[in-house]
Amino acid sequence: MQKIIKQFPVLGQNIYADTAASGLLYDGLLDWRQEHDFDFLIGGSKMRKTSYELLSQTKDTLGTFFGCKAENVALVPNFSMGLNLLLEGMPKTVNVLLLEDDYPSLNWPFESRMDNVSFVKINEDLEERILAKIKSDHINVLALSLVQWLNGVKVDLDFLKSLKNDFPELLIIADGTQFCGTQQFNFDTSGIDVLGASGYKWLLGGYGNGFMMFKEGVSAKFSCKSTGFYSANHGFERKEQISFVKQFEPGHLDTFNFGSLNYSLKFLTEIGLDKVYGQIEKLTQKAKEEFAEAGLLEEAVIKRKEHSSIFKIKDTGKLWDKLNNNEVVCSQRGDGIRLSFHFYNTEKEIEKVVRIIKSK
Repeated sequence: MQKIIKQFPVLGQNIYADTAASGLLYDGLLDWRQEHDFDFLIGGSKMRKTSYELLSQTKDTLGTFFGCKAENVALVPNFSMGLNLLLEGMPKTVNVLLLEDDYPSLNWPFESRMDNVSFVKINEDLEERILAKIKSDHINVLALSLVQWLNGVKVDLDFLKSLKNDFPELLIIADGTQFCGTQQFNFDTSGIDVLGASGYKWLLGGYGNGFMMFKEGVSAKFSCKSTGFYSANHGFERKEQISFVKQFEPGHLDTFNFGSLNYSLKFLTEIGLDKVYGQIEKLTQKAKEEFAEAGLLEEAVIKRKEHSSIFKIKDTGKLWDKLNNNEVVCSQRGDGIRLSFHFYNTEKEIEKVVRIIKSK
């Protein structure tokens, strides 16, 4: 693992506790990107014509990584674009349930389009509140982030599966941007109907790439209108045969960006997903124990059985300056400070962060 960590130059200078804001670039990916652009430099359009196979490979890799058929995967520049394209085909009259203070790029597209939107508060009994609201308000659509961007609260995936079994007509749409790449997950066996994510955080794919995954039969619930020449794979004769998934790919896709995602998914797989996820779990438990003992966490986080590796801690005075002055990279979020840990972090780093917080 130390050999792998050396591929991330930022880690030699800082305690990088900010993957929830941006994943890191690393030596292997930089080398691949330089080779990709050099091929374009000397090949021009000839390189572009042969590189489109990379886009198909990326769908295959995503499908294998997340347990989804490749033909049900759409490549999108980011989650926000994918969701907005999807909602253009959703009836305005459906009853939508969202979470309070969920990521704006999830909530705002619903709020700007739908007539009937309600919310539940994020706390220790989040799942019970969701269930009660679905029963009382005749909810048709539940849309939520699997991990909350502000404080790292993680939705119980078993609950979503049970919910789907009990309410088979309920459409569950999930943002996996702060989730995908942090634990084992199989889309096809989950309770989620639509999963979208951007690849620049935990998947280390860099910017400009994301994906949408769809369960079989979901297309019947939408009437999407987006289209373009790429949707028909550049075939005039296929204009009337565009699939639901290809409606999310109306124009050219950048092989640099999606090739970066493809490379990083393979990079994580080669490390060993059990090692990656195991390290994240160890760091999560360590950070939760240390921060709870120091009185830095919300009650809702402390009381929940499971949590992600994202934590919002209370800013006790000049804590932000203290962390920055000690080369701890993190983010200010609301009235607190957000710290997030990936597989390239260590338990010793968490201990050092706690020492810095407690220091006078």
